[in-house]
Amino acid sequence: MAITAALVKELRERTGSGMMECKKALVEANGDIEVAIEEMRKSGLAKADKKADRITAEGIIAIETSADNKHAIMLEVNSETDFVAKADDFVNFVSAVAKKALEAQPADLDALKQLTLDSGETVETVRQALVAKIGENIQVRRFTALNTEDGIIGFYRHGDRIGTMVQLTGGNEELAKDLAMHVAANRPQAISPDELSQELLDKERDIVATQARDSGKPENIIEKMIEGRMAKFVNEISLVGQPFVKDPDVTVEKLIKQAGASIDAFEFFEVGEGIEKAEDNFAEEVMAQARGK
Repeated sequence: MAITAALVKELRERTGSGMMECKKALVEANGDIEVAIEEMRKSGLAKADKKADRITAEGIIAIETSADNKHAIMLEVNSETDFVAKADDFVNFVSAVAKKALEAQPADLDALKQLTLDSGETVETVRQALVAKIGENIQVRRFTALNTEDGIIGFYRHGDRIGTMVQLTGGNEELAKDLAMHVAANRPQAISPDELSQELLDKERDIVATQARDSGKPENIIEKMIEGRMAKFVNEISLVGQPFVKDPDVTVEKLIKQAGASIDAFEFFEVGEGIEKAEDNFAEEVMAQARGK
């Protein structure tokens, strides 16, 4: 069967693959476009599996919220390079997944990966096809959701790399957004001191106690130094104890009391957080590409 330009064009439009790859697939499928698509998908899966262990520390934080600001979802999708993270195919994929996740409210990451997108394919299938097309490992890493009946959710994105969400009871949309911006700037570890882990507090107390005793001051002074430094520490990492980013003379606790509000939850994501980045080795990268890896 003759492989026409129109047939190659149709396959390119349906798969997003390159012209030569499409022509080769059609030749091998004897011009049957459905067989060509199936074989390209199989090939794409193999390519995705081959790249699955490569480090993905770049990417996008996406946030989707309902019109009434009572439902929100925050998602991190990773790529190997910042270049790919800015590509339209990657950006559109992340947006589609975030929208579907808000709509479906999946129970966990595995459930999210099996959601069916508007294209009729699952998130995981589209991800694998994107890996094959772009040539980089791409991973849907994590997501979190906030839902409230009587409260309100504010969110803030700092570029594509940092995202925050804050859920309030009382207050208004402006306060919720301001607090989300505050969380992005100050990165608290808990809403209030009583939510901090004992392990964290014990570790910090041990550090400040060592520093205080090295000062050579009397024991009663040392104890006061320890308590003072611990009080400062818990305020610095607790949301309500921090000076409000837009008015440092007011703490977050005072701000929300003045507004008759309370903070129910907050979430903070940063791209690549906790992922150990590999050191770039340009020579090895070029050799790997030359070997077709």
